[in-house]
Amino acid sequence: MAQPAHPTATHEGFAATPASEHGGGFPPFESHTFASQLIWLALAFGLLYYLMDKIALPRIQSILNDRANRLSSDLDEAQRLKAEADAAGAAYEKSLGDAQAKAQAIALETRTALTRDAETKRKALETELNAKIAASEATIRGRTAEAMGNVRGIAGETASAIVERLTGRSPDEAAIAKALDSVALPH
Repeated sequence: MAQPAHPTATHEGFAATPASEHGGGFPPFESHTFASQLIWLALAFGLLYYLMDKIALPRIQSILNDRANRLSSDLDEAQRLKAEADAAGAAYEKSLGDAQAKAQAIALETRTALTRDAETKRKALETELNAKIAASEATIRGRTAEAMGNVRGIAGETASAIVERLTGRSPDEAAIAKALDSVALPH
């Protein structure tokens, strides 16, 4: 590679200016400009402090106060709504308890009424059945008595027919009645 034509040229093609043309090193570190730099620093700091104190910080402070007030009012509103929700929940629980108690009372009343109706119907049915049983028993007793009355007549006729067949003559009715009286007939 060829050497640069100018002694201040670098190998990238940029000119490197010797430090002597600028007057020395880094400007903030030059001792003859410290006083003016400190004055400008103080002026800039003072101006920045004044702007922050009179314009920016009051705006930020008002924003923070508004936010704190809004948070406080929102918290108060949330507390009020929570109290209302708690009251509504308590009212709901109370009405639910009242409804359950009323439902139990209605169920008990219905059960009592149904039991009373069933008992009344049962007693009426028992009375009707007892009357039918008594009527049936009376009918059975009447028919049994009638049948037993007929048994005596049938037994007398049968005995008379047997005696007549065996002996060839008809027995005396008084003898048959006496014989039937001596034998106990079932009732």
